[in-house]
Amino acid sequence: MKGIIGIKVGMTQVFDDEGRAVPVTVIHAEPNKVLRLRTQAKDGYDAVQLGVGAIKPHKVAQPQRKDFEKLAVEPVRFVREFRLPGATDLEPGSVIKVEDAFSPGDIVDVTGTSKGKGFAGVIKRWGFRRGPTSHGSKYHRRVGSLAARTSGGGGRVHPGRKMPGHKGHARVTVLRLRVERVDADRNLLLVRGAVPGPRGSLVMVRDSVRNRKGAM
Repeated sequence: MKGIIGIKVGMTQVFDDEGRAVPVTVIHAEPNKVLRLRTQAKDGYDAVQLGVGAIKPHKVAQPQRKDFEKLAVEPVRFVREFRLPGATDLEPGSVIKVEDAFSPGDIVDVTGTSKGKGFAGVIKRWGFRRGPTSHGSKYHRRVGSLAARTSGGGGRVHPGRKMPGHKGHARVTVLRLRVERVDADRNLLLVRGAVPGPRGSLVMVRDSVRNRKGAM
């Protein structure tokens, strides 16, 4: 089983064996607790629930507090579920450390919440072209035509039309990133490239679904 919950610390660079600078994202992954196992027989799928982060019991909602009492574990701040092959081989109550989950050279997928950009128009949100800026034009950054006429396309705005709206703050997964280094003493994981989210945000690191040698 290869999966762990971490916190994005930020980006820096390290040097490889040939002296080339490699951009990496630093992820702080404290030891994760195994809270619950999902099995095919009982739940219809195989998965494991991991928890991380200390939290005072009075800050936990009553339903979640009862759930932690039922599992006989201390409350944790973050709980995430991983659907991974071999997850049911773990034992509830055990601890997964960063050096147990990954090693340099592993190919991983990182899931996080992208930065929120607020309300944005179609040019910023979808990359639309702007209108003419001369000869009396008053149509510069607007959406444009939304639908065809009633005789041709139904005379309505079809679902999925790209419109102005909220940009960012969405679940994003970056595939096939290479683990450059693992610092077991400081619980740090250095992954090549950028991962979603701002500094201090929660990320999920798991074995890549497209795992193969030679990935970037």
